[in-house]
Amino acid sequence: MPVNTDLLKMLMECNDDSKLDFTLFLQEKTYTLRDVTISKSPTPVTRPTTRGGVYFAEKYAYRIRGVIDDLAVIPLLSKAMLGPNTEFTDICIRTQINQNDNLVGLNLLANLTGSVQSPSSVELNMILVGLESV
Repeated sequence: MPVNTDLLKMLMECNDDSKLDFTLFLQEKTYTLRDVTISKSPTPVTRPTTRGGVYFAEKYAYRIRGVIDDLAVIPLLSKAMLGPNTEFTDICIRTQINQNDNLVGLNLLANLTGSVQSPSSVELNMILVGLESV
């Protein structure tokens, strides 16, 4: 699923104006994702390239950060983590935006790049790899 940049800009603006509700789907389980931020940032590559023969990296990436309060997600994260694994799980995130007075459902596809665990929550850092309206 490619990233529709116009839709992405609209999503980012809507989330900045009023925090949207996000639901994360991982291995047939759902989790509420709160405090979600989406930002564009540079990557450590100087030109588009295939990283480790596993995934393609551009010079810039859209990063998603969010927090899950359910610690039951922790055992599922190692299989989803991008990095030393050559096989990793794409993470689906769903939300809705108001477009011309109509609610439009969005599916975001992301790769997990890191997580930070606290006693009561897990912060996820992801890279957006796909976005489509449903």
